[in-house]
Amino acid sequence: MTSNGQSASVKPAIARGRSDGAERRSVDFVPVSERHGSVRHLGAVWIVANINLTAMATGVTTLALGGPLFWTLVATVCGSLFGTLFMALHSSQGPHLGLPQLVQSRAQFGFFGAAITVWVFALVNYFNYNVADAILAGSSLHFLLGIPTAWGFPIAVLFAGTLALYGYRWIHRVNRFLVVPLGLTIVVLTFAAVARSTIPAGVFEPGPVEWHAFATTFVIVAGFQLGWAPYVSDYSRYLAPSVSTRSSFLWTYLPSAISALWVIGLGSLLAAATPGATVIMAIAHGGDSLFPGGGHLAVALLFLGLLVVMALNAYGGSLTLISIVDCFRRVRPSLAMRAVTIVAMTLSVWVVAAMVGEDRFNVFYGNVLVFLAYLFTPWTAINLVDFYLVRKGCYSIRELFNPAGIYGRWGWQGNVAYLGALVVMVPFFVTAPYTGWIARQMGDIDLSMFIGLVAASAFYLLTSRTLDLGNERRLVEKEQQVSER
Repeated sequence: MTSNGQSASVKPAIARGRSDGAERRSVDFVPVSERHGSVRHLGAVWIVANINLTAMATGVTTLALGGPLFWTLVATVCGSLFGTLFMALHSSQGPHLGLPQLVQSRAQFGFFGAAITVWVFALVNYFNYNVADAILAGSSLHFLLGIPTAWGFPIAVLFAGTLALYGYRWIHRVNRFLVVPLGLTIVVLTFAAVARSTIPAGVFEPGPVEWHAFATTFVIVAGFQLGWAPYVSDYSRYLAPSVSTRSSFLWTYLPSAISALWVIGLGSLLAAATPGATVIMAIAHGGDSLFPGGGHLAVALLFLGLLVVMALNAYGGSLTLISIVDCFRRVRPSLAMRAVTIVAMTLSVWVVAAMVGEDRFNVFYGNVLVFLAYLFTPWTAINLVDFYLVRKGCYSIRELFNPAGIYGRWGWQGNVAYLGALVVMVPFFVTAPYTGWIARQMGDIDLSMFIGLVAASAFYLLTSRTLDLGNERRLVEKEQQVSER
């Protein structure tokens, strides 16, 4: 049960759409009168979101950890099935609330608390993924057209940024258009990797498990999927509130989990066939094994997928920046505001991508995936426990935009649970710069994600006992009665 009152902080956007279909809303509530689309459309979004150069690079990165190919693939499957579980549960919040994902975090962390903790980490998430995408965009355009690597990203972002600017409806349309050609690309590349490549004999035999590599691969792949969690419901929030939790969950979970494990696993297969090659050259080698020029075609098609995922990151990052600004200074959601935030992110990403460079991509990307998994594990547990167990979907939309409202400026319950879970996780961290003392005793096996999920859930269930849920429900019911008159 939710209230559909207008925002008290973000001024209402113009309800009518533009003639070109560009989205006019951003972080504000989507009223029922503007809801549209089919829940099946989520399937296309989350299939295409994982068929790109970034997901392929994730497979190259996991194989570089040194584990056998067989167990790398097993860990990839397990990590994808596990990480997508939480991401899909967040997706189901979109039709119910009609809000971008992170706005709802104000109920757990407070109006300002969410901006300073959750949204800053979310911005780091978008930023670092876009840095990785920028490097891959430069490498792929250099391979395809001979364009200098440094100029690949600004060229790519002209297309990705435009799609992000047009917003929700056009993102869904483009994903539905690309799902078949990109799906066929993965099928053909999989055939090339298995039947035509030069993968060494015996690599599919299980052999002994190297638990450090297995656990780190699991965390990387699960973190790759969990990285969608802060903005997954951004792409379901225009669906009708009558869409069931089960259907939105399944149309997110199955397409995303299967496409991720397939594409990441394929990246590992192609890397095994071309040891030491970059992700672009590994894909090109696989395509060329089928027919001359097949490598260029495969890279070109996966580059289209990269443009889409860059648009998703730019769109989500834009909403996050607007939300942070709105916490301190009221803003009016508009196309111009989204354009400003997209340009700001693009310029900063371009600078950092140039500093990292292609040569250090694997190290940079591997560390990003691990650290982001650490940052978002406690948040996802707190957010889901609050939605499904504590408040059970009962939120006042009006109060989520009111800094002096019932959710407060600082939600100490969520912040204490988050920080407490991070502290508990630290001894279990396994990273290049730091390994926790418990993880060292266990042979550098990373169990931090499991520890964080349990600790954050337990801490929040304990601290949430101080909430006056009865008063909150009465307020929501009163608002709902007013809105139905």
